Amino acid sequence: MAKPEKKVINLRATAPAISPDRPCWGVYEHWVVNEKGRKLKPGVYWHGYQRTAGDQDTDGDDGSDRPVVDEWISSPVTVMARTISSDDGSEGRLLRMKVEAGHKDWIIPMEVFGGSGEDARRQLFGMGVIIALKKRTTFMEYLLDQTPAEVFATTSRPGWHESGAFVLPGRTIGNGNVRYQASGREQSLFKAKGSLLDWQQEIAAKCAGNPVLVLAIGCALAGPLLSLVGVLGGGVHLVGDSSSGKSLAQLVGSSVWSDPGVFAASWDMSKGGLEIEASSRNDTILPLDEIKRADPKRVQEMAYSLANGQGKGTMTRDREARGKLSWRLLTLSSGERSLSEHAAISGNAAHAGSELRMVDVNAGTRTHRAFDELHGLAGADFHRSLTVAVTRNHGLLGPAFIECLVAKQDPSGLLEDFARVRETFVEDNAQAGRVADRFAVIALACEMAIAYGLLPWEEGSALADCQLLYGEWLNRVGSGNAEDRQILSSILDFIDRHGSSRFSDVSDDQAETRVPNRAGYWESLGGKRLYLFNKSALIEAARGYGLPRVVKALDNAGALAKRDTDKKRYTKKYRLPGGGSSGLYVIDTEPLDREGVNQ
Repeated sequence: MAKPEKKVINLRATAPAISPDRPCWGVYEHWVVNEKGRKLKPGVYWHGYQRTAGDQDTDGDDGSDRPVVDEWISSPVTVMARTISSDDGSEGRLLRMKVEAGHKDWIIPMEVFGGSGEDARRQLFGMGVIIALKKRTTFMEYLLDQTPAEVFATTSRPGWHESGAFVLPGRTIGNGNVRYQASGREQSLFKAKGSLLDWQQEIAAKCAGNPVLVLAIGCALAGPLLSLVGVLGGGVHLVGDSSSGKSLAQLVGSSVWSDPGVFAASWDMSKGGLEIEASSRNDTILPLDEIKRADPKRVQEMAYSLANGQGKGTMTRDREARGKLSWRLLTLSSGERSLSEHAAISGNAAHAGSELRMVDVNAGTRTHRAFDELHGLAGADFHRSLTVAVTRNHGLLGPAFIECLVAKQDPSGLLEDFARVRETFVEDNAQAGRVADRFAVIALACEMAIAYGLLPWEEGSALADCQLLYGEWLNRVGSGNAEDRQILSSILDFIDRHGSSRFSDVSDDQAETRVPNRAGYWESLGGKRLYLFNKSALIEAARGYGLPRVVKALDNAGALAKRDTDKKRYTKKYRLPGGGSSGLYVIDTEPLDREGVNQ
């Protein structure tokens, strides 16, 4: 059998010829042939002349008769631009590398040149760059010697940049001269896979008719709108029994920006870790699974921090202030307990402010637990189909939404649209107004995506779903001030727990000897019992609120049944069993029930 003929490639005929102006650097992404006919593989080169012991000053000598030297330094790495951080003004260089996997960009901080550069070279090796081991110092000299004319801005935080661009790792929407600069070797959170059409057909279509799923997508899309319409950050907390579908809603919301398996986070972290997670998802969404994993002693503090968008200041080893982390986003939380119920495990009083910042949403007792419409599927099949679909298609809707938003560039029109949507969410106080703002911006984001052709839902359907969930919340908490409701609820709870042990009939002369740790008395009036609190017990019952604030809440609710004629006093003077008298706060529990604090 004849041997197969070997094909011989004439590299000198196919590779471009170069004539470097020696001595100089050279970068080639393909094979080249130098002026002496020598083949050079792709890479960074130092083009010079061979030196001998008798070499002397050669100024004025073109070197055409001297032997040339082409030192291979590394695989192709081109210094594309000078970079200046918008965060702290630090400089860097934008590198473009050609490796086996293709082209990659990376920004190297200039500060690495103050040391050996070992950490920077290690990262480059990790990205596929090969550097000759004996040329490591020469490689750093090459990078430092480049003076690119182009200047790019950089930021280590995703989201809106001061230039008007929306920055994501590996992609900038709206301005090509801004780049994301990773602060370290952290995992890339934003990933894309599949197609937007498949995401629309396999995921979004099944979310129609399901307010909880619509809310999850809306939370993800609303993140970029918060700063544009002037709405503060905050979150929604999906409450329902285990395996009700809460986690699936979080997977769907996460798929708007990335792979849910990478993008979703957990409550099981420190406050500092939570700040890092929030900052790394700025202007998008922070999914937090299972609130039962959070520290009950600090969960309310963490909820405040997430909504306020400001991290805690820290110091460096040199006692210099380190920049605070900041963010603006919506949090999509879940759990079998509400935030206040979880906080109560540690014995801490629930703060009304934290509940407003992380609003409870019913995701457990709907038609099909967390869902209202299964689109003809059994519950398990519906759950499974969406779970599989988000792993195949993700990270596409969010960037597409930003592209449409940037292309439109209508700030005043956006504010007018938000105002129209906001008018449909009725509230009776400023605190409910903050929650209404949140539901309104979520509804607006969904309706905008519908108008852009990105969500296959009927116009107005997302708005109706958000109004439904907001109405459920409003009916559950009642009207009025949230702190008032919290105070009244705590007092009722105190009476339920101690009404028979720490109170006694004010007309019973023997009461003083039978009641330890007395909270007050009670008296019967018109077939009902009034509770007569002493000052210390009333403060104890309200758990964390000062006396003037407690009295104000009781007065607003009409729960102070008796008081002396002096309008500046809120107590009624009683003659006590055993002698003496005291001013007591006379509380009627019926107005407290009317406030809905037991719901």
